[in-house]
Amino acid sequence: MPLFQIADKLEKEKKFRFAEQLRGATLSITNNIAEGSGSTSSKDFQNFLKFSRRSVFEVANILMILVNAKYIKLTDIENHIIELDEISKMIVGFSKSLNT
Repeated sequence: MPLFQIADKLEKEKKFRFAEQLRGATLSITNNIAEGSGSTSSKDFQNFLKFSRRSVFEVANILMILVNAKYIKLTDIENHIIELDEISKMIVGFSKSLNT
């Protein structure tokens, strides 16, 4: 189930704050990369990549909170956790490549 579908499900269950937080953190991952791509220096771009990576961890945390609260099942998010770990690694690799 895509993250935005999880957020939609949460809204239908009147868990608006979780839905809003999940959407915002998810969007923040790519928004920070996009915003950083307009930077005039590698160092500035790397700062945006750091914000993006932090958002990856925020999404993972929200998902785990939802599982612990029994709002969603662990099986519904296992692939997302794996993908978030991969995205985090890609962001780190991209950031390192800006040093060269």
